[in-house]
Amino acid sequence: MAEIGTGQLPPSVWTSRTLREAVQRQLGDHLFIIVSNREPYIHRLEGDEIVCQVPTGGLTVALDPVLRACGGLWVAHGVGEADRRVVDEQDHVQVPPEDPSYLLRRIWLSTEEEDGYYYGFANQALWPLCHISYTRPVFDLDDWNTYRAVNRRFADAVLEEIGHRNAFVFIQDYHFALLANMLRRPNIRIAHFWHIPWPNPEVFRICPWGDEILTGLLGSDLLGFHIRYHCQNFMETVNRLLEARVDYERYEVSRGGRTTRIRPFPISVDFDAISSIAAGEDVTAQVDRLRRAHGLRGMYVALGVDRVDYTKGIPERLRALDLFLERYPEFLERFVYVQVAAKSRQRLPAYRAVAEEIDRTVESINRKYRRSGWRPILVLDGDVPQPELQAWYRLADMCIVSSLHDGMNLAAKEFVASRVDDDGVLVLSQFTGAAREFTDVELINPFDPSATSEAIHRAATLPPEEVQRRMRRLRMHLHEQNIFRWAGKILSALFQFEFHDG
Repeated sequence: MAEIGTGQLPPSVWTSRTLREAVQRQLGDHLFIIVSNREPYIHRLEGDEIVCQVPTGGLTVALDPVLRACGGLWVAHGVGEADRRVVDEQDHVQVPPEDPSYLLRRIWLSTEEEDGYYYGFANQALWPLCHISYTRPVFDLDDWNTYRAVNRRFADAVLEEIGHRNAFVFIQDYHFALLANMLRRPNIRIAHFWHIPWPNPEVFRICPWGDEILTGLLGSDLLGFHIRYHCQNFMETVNRLLEARVDYERYEVSRGGRTTRIRPFPISVDFDAISSIAAGEDVTAQVDRLRRAHGLRGMYVALGVDRVDYTKGIPERLRALDLFLERYPEFLERFVYVQVAAKSRQRLPAYRAVAEEIDRTVESINRKYRRSGWRPILVLDGDVPQPELQAWYRLADMCIVSSLHDGMNLAAKEFVASRVDDDGVLVLSQFTGAAREFTDVELINPFDPSATSEAIHRAATLPPEEVQRRMRRLRMHLHEQNIFRWAGKILSALFQFEFHDG
């Protein structure tokens, strides 16, 4: 097997170019639309100047290169304070600003709509329900009605853009469980990718509007999940709760005279782009600057990159680190754990509670082990700019991903893509989709802090040649299983559907 990092990369099956060629060949003159809650570019004010910012998060990282390659239209919720200033009369803006490749259509939501649809039903009902994270879902009728109304608003916008043309629509995530059924037209073919886990039937059946959600999702021609296990959970849920024919061999659900194909599509990242940025002079200089600025010279550095979310297992990770330092005092004053923590959804009590728990735990660990200017835990609040994040990935000796339940976890893949030096160890929760793909990692059960602390110790004491062997194999896998392969597989499957007459 060829090695990545020390020599030439072998040609990838899927690249931006091959994806563009495949799409142009199969799409023809049909319209291609992506629908998501989060927009890929946000316009903000810095003084009197309008700046364009790329938001952090797996969805944007994954899909922006896809639409750059394909062209078309992205429909999303506009949230930037300068977003309205840059759109035309149809709420369109060309993006990205430095190389306009596709059109962004912004949907404007009121505070009440955002509270009910996004903070309410999507993130206080569906998110905890699907992640089975021992945070009780909140099912509020007003939130549900707002969620349904916002799905209708997005449907109206998409239908307005399509008109009488034939179009392929690619819906993203749990914010739009009802959208596909609202878009059912003879001239529209639909794929929906569900980015978070799908729970087992016993968990899902507590949702008061489960039938309507399932019916909404079955409006798609193609419904994708990260892994086969989530596909099976979905089909079993349909089999238990709806009158439908579920074909477990063909992975299809038939209901009301139409059939939905259910398929696993493990999402990935733009390996070549991330590797190129990480190998650049700017990131290399950033690595040195960060070492100096944070007193990390001579330190073994472990890294975590997460949104502050109760599903990410950050408090559990910190407790494991506490045990690691207690059991292996030889790492005192030569080990630092850096947590890049982007706070989100802080309006919700469960998110504020986990943020406060993290702060208390970090303070306690640092107070317990602090020595003459050294502290074991460093927390960086807020969104870290992409070049700096790449530098942290390059700088770290170890990346720890301890999600309690995760659809995929792209931070794990970004870490691997950034390691152009073939260095670094990945400590990975067995409850992530990435754990189904990556074999050369230290697998952990984040609910077991004792075992996790031992995995951290094993990772920190691996021989350098073993570290490099593992990383080369991870990078080989990720180079081949990149974001363009993910998109190519989904779009190739979607484009196989023919348009109905009339």
